[in-house]
Amino acid sequence: MIATIVIVFSLVYIGMIRGGLPFLQLDRTGIAVLGAIALIATKSLTLDEAAKALHIPTLILLFSFMVISAQLRLSGFYMLVTEKLGALRVSPAVFLAALIAVAAGLSSVFSNDVVCLAVAPVLIDICLNRHIDPVPFLLALSCSANIGSAATLIGNPQNMLIGETLKMSFVDYLRDAVVPVGAGLVMTWLLIALFWRGRWAFDPRFAVVHRDPRFEPHARFDLWQAAKGLTVAAGLFGAFLFSDWPREILALGGAGILLLSRKLHSTHMLGLVDRQIILMFIGLFIVNYAVETTELPKQGVSALAQAGFDLHDPELLYGASFLLSNVVSNVPAVMLLLPMATRPDAGLLLALSSTFAGNLLIVGSVANMIVVDAAARRNIVISWRRHALVGVPVTLLTITIAAAWYWLGIR
Repeated sequence: MIATIVIVFSLVYIGMIRGGLPFLQLDRTGIAVLGAIALIATKSLTLDEAAKALHIPTLILLFSFMVISAQLRLSGFYMLVTEKLGALRVSPAVFLAALIAVAAGLSSVFSNDVVCLAVAPVLIDICLNRHIDPVPFLLALSCSANIGSAATLIGNPQNMLIGETLKMSFVDYLRDAVVPVGAGLVMTWLLIALFWRGRWAFDPRFAVVHRDPRFEPHARFDLWQAAKGLTVAAGLFGAFLFSDWPREILALGGAGILLLSRKLHSTHMLGLVDRQIILMFIGLFIVNYAVETTELPKQGVSALAQAGFDLHDPELLYGASFLLSNVVSNVPAVMLLLPMATRPDAGLLLALSSTFAGNLLIVGSVANMIVVDAAARRNIVISWRRHALVGVPVTLLTITIAAAWYWLGIR
């Protein structure tokens, strides 16, 4: 039984590293789900044990904020905000700063992936209409969305998991994270502004101006629906700050209120829920729980500690999170390392390092891939090299800033 669990676990995480398995049409979500199925089918886990493996509060919180983000997306709120930004009569550098601030702010409350998905197509049109190169602004969108999502415990899936599992204080985390996040956003603007200084003009070799009619047009703005979504989101954020009620229950109630709509059909609302992310969480919960029952992870951690690499130490946990997040992506990395987050501030370090690490490579976060895909649909090429020119220095700077802030400031 242990051999079966180890084989399944190994194959799942090899798939996480590769983004798939040879000769099979599987992505990371498919691999995680198939791994869970294999463990149950081989009776390595019972159905009761598989159900026990699921961290229901995290899944509820994730689902609830996907519904809230769907409300704002269908209302055209993201489109309106982006268009208002594009209408500013300012220089490209100032426009860049405004975009970074707005994308980070939205991502700190709503999912960074959803923000990129809704904003990227509109942003491309705005840049092309202003005859400026979309690439620096798209890179700024993905980098700032990733960085901004680290500001709160609801900004991205891994932060939700960390906050719910470790029962972290929403206010304390926000207070400790806001400085490195803010500094990281400033450095992102500075780097991109310096790289593209004097080269903002649109180069027609890298894109086409016309819109492909095959793709869905931007949603029309609905003031009432947007106001509903923003009111619920603001109410939840205030409740998280000033009450100790369970966040997942509050968020679920907010999602339920938004589903009670006379205009937006629940099919459309729930259709925008990212089932891929939820299913990947479910699969990884089960796979990781199975390997924990073998006691092999504890033995491995003990062996590393005896060799001088105790992953319970904040410094090593921080570094391991950064490295592992770029190997298997941040959500699987966090799931593997959470059992080692036993010391004060371990949750903060795990959240910051796993999130900031996402900017290093295109495959480091889903937000990056969404932006690159949106660009590709308009014949705008963002290669690995073009992304790395911004992503690598942004990642190294933000990781260094967060480390310095912790060890020299709040520790």
